[in-house]
Amino acid sequence: MTTEFDLDPHHVRLLTLAAEAWDRGQQAREIIDSDGMTYTDRFGCPKPRPEVAIERDSRIGFARLLRELALDGVDGPEAPRAPRTADYGSRR
Repeated sequence: MTTEFDLDPHHVRLLTLAAEAWDRGQQAREIIDSDGMTYTDRFGCPKPRPEVAIERDSRIGFARLLRELALDGVDGPEAPRAPRTADYGSRR
C-alpha cells in the first residue's frame, strides 16, 4: 500500500488500525465458525456469543477506516451521502 499510494504518517496509522480491525474480526469469525453463534447460559437460555459483537464492531470499524482513507479513488467522508428518507426518525 505504501508503494502504490502517497500516505502521510496519519494515513499509515489509519491503515494499520484498519488491518488490526480486519484481523480482530477474522479471529472472532473463526471462533464463531467453530463454536457457533450462541451458547447456553446457566439457566439453559441461548445467548449470543461475545464474538458476534466483536465481529460486528470490527466490520464497522474496518469499513469506517477504509472510508476515511478513501484509497479506492472515491471521495472521502466529506462527500455527500444519499439523502434520508421522509420516514427517517419515525421508524420503530
